[in-house]
Amino acid sequence: MKSVTAKTSTLRRAVAVGRVKASTSAIERLQSNDLPKKDVLAVARVAGTYCAKKTFEIIPYCHPLPVDLVEITFEVGSDCVDIRATVEAVAKTGVEMEALTAVSTAALTIYDMLKPIDTGIEIQTVKLESKRGGKRDFPQRFPEGFQASILVTSDGTFEGTREDRSGQVIRVRLEALGLTPGYEVLPDEESTITAALQTLVQRGIDLVLTTGGTGLGPRDVTVEATRRVIEREIPGIAEAMRAYGQDRTPYAMLARGLAGVCGRTIIVNLPGSSRGTEESLNAILPGVFHAFAMIRGQGH
Repeated sequence: MKSVTAKTSTLRRAVAVGRVKASTSAIERLQSNDLPKKDVLAVARVAGTYCAKKTFEIIPYCHPLPVDLVEITFEVGSDCVDIRATVEAVAKTGVEMEALTAVSTAALTIYDMLKPIDTGIEIQTVKLESKRGGKRDFPQRFPEGFQASILVTSDGTFEGTREDRSGQVIRVRLEALGLTPGYEVLPDEESTITAALQTLVQRGIDLVLTTGGTGLGPRDVTVEATRRVIEREIPGIAEAMRAYGQDRTPYAMLARGLAGVCGRTIIVNLPGSSRGTEESLNAILPGVFHAFAMIRGQGH
């Protein structure tokens, strides 16, 4: 079973369709409710809804999901019944299997209830019609010539007594996006960090990701330095990082990381731990890239 632990929950929606082909006489009897098992479509709707919510019990590698909506509709033709199932959930993985299960179960139920009067029934074209809410709906887009830079703030790393792991986590993630970020290690000195941030803003760097100096230690001053530079705070970025982290560790609430914009540069403070950095990146990527079009006056 594939882990979805690192994913964030988004609104997921999937629509699946299918068709049950039957004789004209069988369809006429279905419409007039003249069947041994009676209310075919009502039972099929209940069966499809129930099994959509139980998909993880039927399909071995499906995750249990908090399904919020299952809507099944039928369109009855002269020799067929077309089925459409819509499923929604706020979850870490998609709901296409739930929608397909709903259609398949509804079709099988119609088959079962019509088979006493028709031996030639066929279930046809069960397929996914659409899905949304996954990473394809939130592409990693950034402007041409986009530049990013990493600032590691740590006395130990600056002095060579501590290995930089969190900065390398950021580098790997940005390089995977096709970026070649700048990289600098600084001591935990507020004036030094402030000056470095101002220089990056003046150079027109689009995104500055700092790591370290966001805790409660006496030398943790990255947040204070960032606050001196930014013109407008973007509180949602920091809120998202802390909320994501708090779901995984009770210590995330102690991170003081700040995010804001100066000119056309966004500065985001990430934690100093490699795990905290990884989780914070999971929380804000790719959504943070949406901001750059807005900064340039291009709207949403």
